[in-house]
Amino acid sequence: MRLGVLDVGSNTVHLLVVDAHRGAHPTPMTSEKTVLRLAERIGRHDGRLTDEDTDELIRTVAQAQESAIAAGCEELMAFATSAIRDAHNAAEVLDRVREETGIALDVLPGEDEARFTFLAARRWYGWSAGNLLLLDIGGGSLEMAIGIDEQPDLAVSLPLGAGRMARTMLHDPPRQDEVKKVREWLQGQLAPTAKRFRKLSRPDRAVATSKTFRSLARLAGAAPASAGPRVPRTLTKTGLRQLITFITRMSAADLATLDGVSSARAHQLVGGALVAEAAMRALGLEELDICPWALREGMILRRLDHTNGDSHTAIQARAALERPKTGPTGGTGRKIEHGARWER
Repeated sequence: MRLGVLDVGSNTVHLLVVDAHRGAHPTPMTSEKTVLRLAERIGRHDGRLTDEDTDELIRTVAQAQESAIAAGCEELMAFATSAIRDAHNAAEVLDRVREETGIALDVLPGEDEARFTFLAARRWYGWSAGNLLLLDIGGGSLEMAIGIDEQPDLAVSLPLGAGRMARTMLHDPPRQDEVKKVREWLQGQLAPTAKRFRKLSRPDRAVATSKTFRSLARLAGAAPASAGPRVPRTLTKTGLRQLITFITRMSAADLATLDGVSSARAHQLVGGALVAEAAMRALGLEELDICPWALREGMILRRLDHTNGDSHTAIQARAALERPKTGPTGGTGRKIEHGARWER
């Protein structure tokens, strides 16, 4: 079964195409990204996406739809996360996307985002990981989950994403006094949630997902992406603290020149690092293992749990894929990767 997953996030719209069936390891085939920075657009316009912003989102979704058809996808799962959740006119935007492309974006609640990501980490590490603790830093939110099974005992989402920190609390480059203030503020924000987690059994293994954590681990000395997804990677509390001392003295332009930091996300690296540090401190964690699977993989795995992989299970979704489009189309400067690696 060839399956497409369209993730409308705070920074990018990402189409991942995989070959998969139940009981097998999903094989990534192509990956296509478009940088829209929807969260920043919403922040500039009083919590709304303008008509022009929505037009660009529609063009991007329509082109991802075309790419999914060209790739032979039998089904396209499409969802949105914190940026669309935060938009005051989300319902209007979603209606326009559906009317002009035929694609109904499923807006995931934050707790569901944490649950799906936890499932991906559980499947990656297996039952031997025992009581598993997950951290995931996105552009708009921080997801946390813990549990012994595939469904976490506790899953939460907090508005502490890397991009949100960059937009609302940090200059470029950040001032040292504001770094101190952000650290203190994050400690207060995380304290109630950390207390809930500490009431549960101590984790046997703590893991982290997302581009933010992968970039931080790489800068702290972990293996590059070219080494492959199965190479063990960790981020220690000591390494992260030393890294923060370094990156808080750099501009986003300078950070973008570092190995493992993309130009599209360099501006939010410091914010993500401070959130990571605060979460590790609040939960008493000395190190995190970096998991290559995250939300999209969790969505794929859950979908496969409910199908035998035959094409007849996706007839309705296929019809939506092939529905003629009447909305705006045009170029968006997409990045297409073939033989894609798992990445968020």
